Amino acid sequence: MTLSESGSLSLGSLLFQFTAADKIMPGTCEPAAVLDFDEDEKPDIHTLLLISAGTGTLRVADETFFCAPDKCYMIPPGTSYRLRMDSDRCLTYYRITCRIVYSQGSHTALYLKPLVRGRVEWSVYPFARAVRLADLLTESEPSGELQHFYRQLQFQELMGFLLEHNVNGPEPSSCTHAVENSIRYIQEHYRRPITVKFLAEQARVPHWQYSTIFQELTGKKPLDYLNELRIEKAKEWLQATREPLREIARRVGFADEYYFNRRFRQVTGITPRQYSQSVQKRTRIRDWTGHDVEIPALPRRIIYHGETFGDLAVLGVEAIGGGYPWINQTGRLKSPVKDIGFPINPAVTEALKPDLIIVSSDDESQYDTLRGIAPTLTFDSFAPLDERIGLLRTILGRRREAENWLARYEKKAAAMWSRLRASLQPDETASVFTFARDRFFVMGTIGLSSMLYHPDGFRPAGRTRRLLDKKLSYLELLPEEIKDYAGDRIFMLLPADAGSRSAATEFMKSPLWRELRAVRSGRCCAVEADEWNFADATTTEKFLDELPRLLGQEQIVPPHGGIRPGHKPEES
Repeated sequence: MTLSESGSLSLGSLLFQFTAADKIMPGTCEPAAVLDFDEDEKPDIHTLLLISAGTGTLRVADETFFCAPDKCYMIPPGTSYRLRMDSDRCLTYYRITCRIVYSQGSHTALYLKPLVRGRVEWSVYPFARAVRLADLLTESEPSGELQHFYRQLQFQELMGFLLEHNVNGPEPSSCTHAVENSIRYIQEHYRRPITVKFLAEQARVPHWQYSTIFQELTGKKPLDYLNELRIEKAKEWLQATREPLREIARRVGFADEYYFNRRFRQVTGITPRQYSQSVQKRTRIRDWTGHDVEIPALPRRIIYHGETFGDLAVLGVEAIGGGYPWINQTGRLKSPVKDIGFPINPAVTEALKPDLIIVSSDDESQYDTLRGIAPTLTFDSFAPLDERIGLLRTILGRRREAENWLARYEKKAAAMWSRLRASLQPDETASVFTFARDRFFVMGTIGLSSMLYHPDGFRPAGRTRRLLDKKLSYLELLPEEIKDYAGDRIFMLLPADAGSRSAATEFMKSPLWRELRAVRSGRCCAVEADEWNFADATTTEKFLDELPRLLGQEQIVPPHGGIRPGHKPEES
């Protein structure tokens, strides 16, 4: 009788036969470029996945799991699954397959059902032991019969270890229900002395299994969950009363004031006293998409997820989280900044314990998720530089820093354009183009073009003016339309990915490109998109130093295509 039929599994009736094992690492795969799950795997044997690094998403039939290190999944035969990597990094994981034969008397058949009913994600602790056994299975192919035999024994040891955690003892659903009840106990009795041992005993779940299930349900270890709950309750007392800290600590379950202070600072980044003072002063802001948000007067743990991450650096603000690759743009980071993913990963975001989240997105479903973690503001990262810095000045309490930087920037910009004026024609125009795969774009209000179209700088060329009037960030063009947007000077943004870069390079060999007046006169410049297609304050400031150098490195297109450095020909 199998678990699928009766709830109990006779392991003695099953024979496990190892078939293959692979370790998939970054560099041996490519991140998925699409959001949809496609090309599902549907193996006809049992498949075990052990996640050792990175993050991603696993869809098994109609159920979706967030993959992270120390996760384990057993997928039964005939069940479709799709493992998708995060867009910026690959997972490292082990994929191990096996056949399971059901034997009873003289009858044998392949066992095609789940080993644990209704459960794809398995518990495993310590995970390092599972990895050690998986490594043995992925070593070089055995050379003889005896090595094959030992490989089977190693696999049996791994399966025994996993089954011990997931088959013996109470039903998984019963264990989960028991742990859920203990979570409710914590919420009601957080003031009392509580240990993990006590909680596991009350739930009648083995200690190792209790902690694993608890973390699956809450995303936190039991004691971390308890302490964070106590601190949230302490925040309520700190807002409502001026009682001594030792009394507030006692009210929420901490044994002494010193430990309360230490844990409070670990979780929030500030002391209870500093928190008490800050909550008396809060700022109400109406954000980009119309939410009225009450935020701390002096937020300390800030997440900024947007293209203009470098705005914070000029204000002397260090964020704790952001989005790749924007967090790498400033070049001024003193401490590591956590990549919270794109799209934003709520679990990673919550783990950072922010007290303010600023996000350049109008996605309401994402906003609803984030505001459940911390006060959240939507922010127009495509707004003009002075507007963005002015708003951040209010949000972050950096009025003096913002005013000083804007004044210094405007003075520096005026000086730079004044020096260039002698080498520029009156009302000289400029255009910025780029490729994304085989699609061709002219840039409007964002990135490099927003810096070129300074009041003392270049003018938008041809139809590019319409983009700016409509406040369009960019516009896709047919290659033959370039003549309607090409200015006296042209900047081509070269993307980092090979496909887009190849498309740009080939286009710059074409007659359409070579016939442009800016190209023929040597007033075109190819620059790295990853370096210059940003309009944050840090990049904009760097632009003032680099633009004269970029203009001095403009290139001529030879008659037969390609690009080479050259001197500008004399005007006829």
